[in-house]
Amino acid sequence: MVVALLAVGCSSQPTAGASPGPTFNATDTAWILLMIPMTERAQLLADLAPSRTADPRLAELAAKTGSTLRGDLRRLRTVLRLSGVPDTRPHEGHDMPGMVSLGTLEKAAAANGRAFDRILTDALRAGFRQSRLLCAGEQAHGQADEATALAAAIARSTAEQISWLDKLRAAQPATSGDETTVAPGPGASVAKTSIASRAPGVHGAGPPVGRSSSRAMHDY
Repeated sequence: MVVALLAVGCSSQPTAGASPGPTFNATDTAWILLMIPMTERAQLLADLAPSRTADPRLAELAAKTGSTLRGDLRRLRTVLRLSGVPDTRPHEGHDMPGMVSLGTLEKAAAANGRAFDRILTDALRAGFRQSRLLCAGEQAHGQADEATALAAAIARSTAEQISWLDKLRAAQPATSGDETTVAPGPGASVAKTSIASRAPGVHGAGPPVGRSSSRAMHDY
């Protein structure tokens, strides 16, 4: 079931004719191609914190988180190059389960203070929990040492960040009327927003096409 998460909500495929390198299997490349946009979205959200939060602790955590995510992106793209599979961005414009959604980015960009803090902490926590599940699937079913080692490193990092976020969330007063928008399930519509024009890999795409959660990652 964990492995099937990588196939939920998207029907796009890598470019025809592209094949993984000799040590990379379909699990490795599907994991990398999904983790890249998930990480990009989380970074975009974290980068909003300096101008939106009034909590210096959260600003500091968001800065550390943004730096970590940028490092993760560099390593993910390096491993993708090693796989020999081009970055066709099969999830371009899609709001995948657990991913920071375009709606969340719009809402966060319009919020300040405690309202922003709640959006940020809730959405990042949801994204990190999903990343841990995806990394567990990669570690269990991936083949390339470079990819499985990176999955292990990201899983450890996200576990730490979830712990930090939980401590901050516990200290935050409840903010009435705020609902965090995270990625919808398969088949849900994705709103076209001004954030999309700035987000890497989310330019002008329409709604995702639903897929059965029973599809294994190697179906990509």
